Amino acid sequence: MISSHLAVVSLRDLTLVQAVRRHGSFNSAARAMHISPSGLSHQVQKVEQALGTPLFERGGRRVVPTASGHRLLEQIDALLVAAEHLQQAAKAGEVAFGGELRLGVLATLGPYLLPHLIAPFPQHFPGARLSLSEGKPRGLLRRLHEGELDAVLAPPATVPSGIAMRSLFFEPWELMFRDDHPLAGKRSIDLEQLDAGDATLMSESHADGLPGVNGSGHVQDVSLESLAALVGLRGGYALVPALAHERLASMPNVALAKIKDPTQGREIALYWREASPWHSDLQSFAELLRKLAKQRPGLKLIDA
Repeated sequence: MISSHLAVVSLRDLTLVQAVRRHGSFNSAARAMHISPSGLSHQVQKVEQALGTPLFERGGRRVVPTASGHRLLEQIDALLVAAEHLQQAAKAGEVAFGGELRLGVLATLGPYLLPHLIAPFPQHFPGARLSLSEGKPRGLLRRLHEGELDAVLAPPATVPSGIAMRSLFFEPWELMFRDDHPLAGKRSIDLEQLDAGDATLMSESHADGLPGVNGSGHVQDVSLESLAALVGLRGGYALVPALAHERLASMPNVALAKIKDPTQGREIALYWREASPWHSDLQSFAELLRKLAKQRPGLKLIDA
């Protein structure tokens, strides 16, 4: 039997507790959850009183969980995920994805792949809405695991148990130069012709520099458009995904070329929670993405 103290705690209360842990601040969590800081503090205290133990240490620059709070917050997270699954299961079968697919996608992939997905998505999944969130692989996969997203498009990675993965396609890298570079204008280039120290690389894909090549280059945590601007200012070169070719080719002061090594590129996979009630919908979505990839020049399907 659930005690009378705990029975008064709502899922909204637990969501507020989760927000405090995520933000590490009552003020930041209150803004994110559209509640006053005093109201948020009152709701968190209500949960702590119902559980009979403090969940957070207060008074420091950052709110942190107590020793017992760490354990209880994990149980709260699991309870909220189970509640979401209950809600999703109730909607399953009415319409694909229960009416909405919350898709996380790499910021270096979304703007170049998703325009090809906008039109066919409602044709394949009538009545379902596609909600998009851009980010980095680790953050997107964390949000998937915590139930904030339904699926994620990202490179293959080690994921927690309970997460399913379906390989989709291989996207080659291309080389981007400033238009006065000696190799600008060539259609294809061998990486051995280049000095790795002249490279400007995305931290998302080349945080440790180019594999097997001396020199680490300049690793930057920027968008592809900003990467093009840096190459235009610094010179040198950058490795960029092939799907962005059309957009980057239209930018001033840069030139693009293919890489002779066909293994230089990234794989993209679709991730979702194994417990999702929309497993068949997600498999159909994966097939749609593979069909779109097959139509894009340079992309290669990965055998499932």
